[in-house]
Amino acid sequence: MQSVTLNNGVKMPIIGFGVYQVPDPQQCENTVYEALRAGYRLIDTAAGYMNEEAVGRAIQRSGVSREELFITTKLWIQDAGYESTKKAFAKSLKKLQLEQLDMYLIHMPFGDYYGAWRAMEELYRDGYIRAIGVSNFLPDRLMDLIVHNEIVPAINQIETHPFQQQIISRAFLKEQGIQHQSWSPFAEGRNHLFTNATLTSIAEKYNKSVAQIVLRWLTQQNIVVIPKSVRKERLVENFDIFDVTLSSEDMKAIATLDTGESLFMKIDDPEVAKMLGHMKVDI
Repeated sequence: MQSVTLNNGVKMPIIGFGVYQVPDPQQCENTVYEALRAGYRLIDTAAGYMNEEAVGRAIQRSGVSREELFITTKLWIQDAGYESTKKAFAKSLKKLQLEQLDMYLIHMPFGDYYGAWRAMEELYRDGYIRAIGVSNFLPDRLMDLIVHNEIVPAINQIETHPFQQQIISRAFLKEQGIQHQSWSPFAEGRNHLFTNATLTSIAEKYNKSVAQIVLRWLTQQNIVVIPKSVRKERLVENFDIFDVTLSSEDMKAIATLDTGESLFMKIDDPEVAKMLGHMKVDI
């Protein structure tokens, strides 16, 4: 298993399994179980996904030793704040049936995330979390968080795929020693990703699927990926990417697909902030 080393020395698998939009408890449990059987060791969930309990059951059912696993979950906006973060963390830990979390992320840069970060710093120092980080933070908010707190986030998990390559954020994260992690590496198939002429041509060249090429393109740039699939054959396929190395010409060809725009939501749009701020999740 290839890994990256975070800014606190903790090693993290470069490929994991994400469970966003797998709300059905039994399906989620079974899929995570199959992912663990296939060799995945990084599992990424969130309180807002409402499937932490299913993930916890799959972990227990798998029989994989805790030392081999790297489990990530996230704090939703409604629980941001010092005291509420500690309560939310305890609830997530219980649902996951764990005594320690490998990574805890602030899911969105809204609400009292400064209070949340102070609580997370304490939980980290007390040994309840091996690393702490953020998700969906733009460089300005991330720098503000760094300047006014003691611990630099280990990770920023952001939308990253061939059509949104995050060139500015990527350079900033590298400069700050923060690991870049991709969510939605396949852009949920938008912009006809799986039939894109450039990607299909490269896939044929290496006898791989478009999904495998996208994941290899990302991991070759040291970006952590968390692809999701509820189909066993696809999750096995997505894990089988390290037997090829894309040429510099192919990497450059994929680089031309970048639009620099989100295919989901503009995190700096006031209406998006308003919408997410009012989004309450039954967790």
